[in-house]
Amino acid sequence: MAAWTGLRRALSGGRRPAWAASLSPEERLRRLLPPGQGAEEPSGAPRAASAPPFRAGELALVEASRRQRPPLRALCRLAAGAALGAPGGLLLPHDSVIGRPPGEVVRLRGGGRLLVRRPSLEEYALLMPRGPAIAYPKDISAMLLMMDVNHGDTVLEAGSGSGALSLFLSRAVGPKGRVISYETRDDHHNLAKKNYRHWRAAWEIGHMEEWPDNVDFILKDISTAAEDMKSLTFDAISLDMISPQSALSVVHPSLKQGGVCTVYLANITQVIDLLDRIRTCKLPFLCESIVEVTHRKWLVLPAKIKNCKSSQTAETQEYTEEETHQKDYDEIHIQDQIVLKDIECNESFSDDAETYCSVPYVARPSNCQDAHSGYRQTASAALP
Repeated sequence: MAAWTGLRRALSGGRRPAWAASLSPEERLRRLLPPGQGAEEPSGAPRAASAPPFRAGELALVEASRRQRPPLRALCRLAAGAALGAPGGLLLPHDSVIGRPPGEVVRLRGGGRLLVRRPSLEEYALLMPRGPAIAYPKDISAMLLMMDVNHGDTVLEAGSGSGALSLFLSRAVGPKGRVISYETRDDHHNLAKKNYRHWRAAWEIGHMEEWPDNVDFILKDISTAAEDMKSLTFDAISLDMISPQSALSVVHPSLKQGGVCTVYLANITQVIDLLDRIRTCKLPFLCESIVEVTHRKWLVLPAKIKNCKSSQTAETQEYTEEETHQKDYDEIHIQDQIVLKDIECNESFSDDAETYCSVPYVARPSNCQDAHSGYRQTASAALP
């Protein structure tokens, strides 16, 4: 310690220079050391690789932040000459996005600004066209962990729905894996295939690499597919259907020993019916867990100060009505296009910046929370 103190005093001439008081420790050390031995200049530092620019045909997520309200988001497929529209004229021409890197802020004619970036798979699953209710990403992540899906696995899905779980399973099993998805309704079957195809096409355009083509969509009732199951062996099974108990006797011979079958159910009475069917029919399944996944959203925002000279009253406001999305904006899916209405562009990405810690912050649970979405039941194949 004494040697280090002596070195520090020698470098600083016995006492700290006046200019050193306003510098960070790294900057002070860089200035004290001889040239070539300090930290590398920012100009010589390697720059992070930028993402490839937007191209026509890929998906873009448009986001408009609003003061003390959840941001508005819209998903659109970029096309030359097209535009994201709003009442009164064009809002965002696609040509102003094509050729620009994702993550940039685009200025609008009316003075507002929008953040444009590539959507994640979670955001695509939430904003893509739907027929039936989807399995939400928070539930899908729990199901993937329960099934312990790995690259190269073969997974059976009963209930394609809108294709959300199919997309996540496709990524989990990788190019060497396979997902077989059964659906009884023709409209759901076609919608799931369409959503999966659109995501694959957009991914290939934007990332310059191919998304795995590893999902087989089959229009058939899984309870009548006993002959199809005889030649297949699955590492995991996911059932998202009204009466999963009707499919258990069909799929269990094809589930490998120790493999996991997860069942997505909307209410607890369905869970009881399923457990009773396993018990009465003496099916070789061992129920391991019944889980309900909940997420709690928080609101953390700078407070609005009123009458700073006297009371320093801080208040926040948040949109609390149940039909937030229907009142603030309408999402109309027309030819892979979403049209925003009544968007508050004048509040997007304000340039006003407060000094660090110059205003108080309010942190509390958000009034708008995701409600119950379903139960995840896990059962392992066991010896009879």
